[in-house]
Amino acid sequence: MTNPALDKLSPLDPTSTEPIYRQIYWRFRRAIAEGVLAPGERIPAARALAKELGLARGTIDTAYSLLAAEGYIQSRGQAGTVVATGLNIGTDKARIEQPSGLSTVASIRHKAPVLPFQMALPALDAFPRKIWAQIGARCVRATQIPDMAAPSANGLESLRTAIATYLQVARGITCQPSQVFVTSGYRHTLGLIIQALLKPGDEVLVEDPGYPPTRQLLEQLHIPLTAVAVDQDGMQVARGLSQSPNARACVVTPAHQSPLCVSLSLPRRLELLEWAARQRSWIIEDDYDGEYRYISRPLPALKSLDRDGRVLYAGTFSKVLFPGIRLAYLVVPPAQVERFEQTSQTFYGGCPELTQAIVATFMTEGHFARHIQRMRKLYGERREATVRGLKNVLGEHIHIDAQPGGMHLNLRFTQPQSDRSLVERLLNAGIYAEPLSECCIGSQTHSGLMLGFANIDSQAAAEQLGKRILALL
Repeated sequence: MTNPALDKLSPLDPTSTEPIYRQIYWRFRRAIAEGVLAPGERIPAARALAKELGLARGTIDTAYSLLAAEGYIQSRGQAGTVVATGLNIGTDKARIEQPSGLSTVASIRHKAPVLPFQMALPALDAFPRKIWAQIGARCVRATQIPDMAAPSANGLESLRTAIATYLQVARGITCQPSQVFVTSGYRHTLGLIIQALLKPGDEVLVEDPGYPPTRQLLEQLHIPLTAVAVDQDGMQVARGLSQSPNARACVVTPAHQSPLCVSLSLPRRLELLEWAARQRSWIIEDDYDGEYRYISRPLPALKSLDRDGRVLYAGTFSKVLFPGIRLAYLVVPPAQVERFEQTSQTFYGGCPELTQAIVATFMTEGHFARHIQRMRKLYGERREATVRGLKNVLGEHIHIDAQPGGMHLNLRFTQPQSDRSLVERLLNAGIYAEPLSECCIGSQTHSGLMLGFANIDSQAAAEQLGKRILALL
């Protein structure tokens, strides 16, 4: 470069996915922030820089416009363009410098790393991102003007159809696409059900221990709840019905009870269904990860036994794809479709249809079913490796509950201690865990750690983490 100011800038990278104008912008910004280009120093004219670099004038103009808009440079007419005066050159380099090797989009979306044992996370390293990206690009290219209008409050028709087809094959649920409502997650699903079917003061049965957000949402909407104890066969249905015989609904996780991961026995399933039919009450089946069972084939959904239209089935893509997708779904009885359409239209605005289109394509082309099959095998292997690794290190200090499925382990300690304070110490050491005691409602108490194993890729990794846990006991 012949211009002295240009000699102070790092060279452009023609192989980078970053647009050239953004590369120029970042290089000037970095040089100004680091004091390489001083306040008041003249920078090359856009025409001269374009000629020097062999670029189009518009490329340079775009970069300069960004710098000027953010106050890094100032135009002084015939005197040229200079670095703005009064800048705080001591600005933290880490905050203003573009991360090395990252595109603008990647740097904008940068998040903190996933912690070991993080809950509610599938195996992100095994997700078919290349296939997903290809489908996403196709869906973007196929976007038409009508696709850019407000999304349907009920969900994209192609996705509702794909979900109905999948549920019939995989979960034994016979339903029409019109019965499927696409939501933005479990809280959206539960909120939709409450708005459509319940009113303040209606009693609801919940599992104890159970999923904390269920309790929190019900309480926020002034729905009284009755905590029903859970044993090795799931919710103690008879006990719950004797406690609250006139309850309007029951929220249950029959496939893998959350958080204990036991399954609701068939007699109790039938008892619950008989109660709902007799009392005209509702059963809300939260099937958050029913696909993942390791000792046998996945159990049929409770909804598959419903002959009276009393079960509302809630599923999610967060566990089988990834949480960032923010998509879930609800299957309602045929007689309730119109009511849910009205409620959804009134209270909810729908989910982004581009994301729904990608998921629908992923499902209809067979990638979804293949992905679940691969993950079921992988999670079985990772679960065993994690258990072996933790037991090898922690040995007599722990007991790990036997669990037929799910994506987390319940680790209990042989010596009593506060699971909440241990969770805090682990988090400070860079290890994620959730205290089992936070899931309890009534007098029944459980203490231990809930550890997600889906992203623990080897026994050796589990052993290293076990050593760090042991040091904090």
